[in-house]
Amino acid sequence: MPRVLIIEDDRAVREGVRLALRRQGHEVAAAATGEDGLEQLRSFRPDAVVLDLMLPGMPGLEVCRRIRAHDQVPIIMATARGDDTDIVVGLEAGADDYVVKPVRARVLDARIRAVLRRVGGASDEHGTPRTEHHGDLVIDRAGLTVTNQGRTVALGPSELRLLLTLSASAGQVFSRQQLLEAVWEHNYHGDARLVDACVKRLRAKIGEPAGRPRYVHTVRGFGYRFGAR
Repeated sequence: MPRVLIIEDDRAVREGVRLALRRQGHEVAAAATGEDGLEQLRSFRPDAVVLDLMLPGMPGLEVCRRIRAHDQVPIIMATARGDDTDIVVGLEAGADDYVVKPVRARVLDARIRAVLRRVGGASDEHGTPRTEHHGDLVIDRAGLTVTNQGRTVALGPSELRLLLTLSASAGQVFSRQQLLEAVWEHNYHGDARLVDACVKRLRAKIGEPAGRPRYVHTVRGFGYRFGAR
């Protein structure tokens, strides 16, 4: 039973989402503030977090950053805003996906289950070797670990799935829509901001020099490809 932590200050929304997710088979805990959410993160140990962007006291973006400083639990950001800047900042802070409120329970449940599948089952689906060496970058598909120059790289589920997808077909160019479908399971004409923000986080974590990527390369006007230089 997936364990989900909801951090949402609106009581009606919080209780409605909690009841709906329980009906979908989740074990749910809820917090009304960012501070309480961080406390429950340690005690409840959720499999995923649904985090409201607009919180009293500690804002959702700061909560997201604090979680990402020590934990790679999947984070789905929920916001009443459709503002591009807020969404991009939230994704770059470490959120794996986002939904705009009000959101239907089935949609949120689908997003939660999708983010939980991003690491599970990703190890050998392309028939590639279990351990790959790309310059200083070593990808262990069986253990779902990545090291760079011998040091472990802590990747979130979306970042890891993105790297596994790109590196499994090194040299192949993937459009943003292809990556949305492969990594986020968004099979509609989706939001390229998810892809671009995740690429930015991935590059930073694997030590890509700014403007001179060694592994994840931009193909202007189309998407991305993987290839060590």
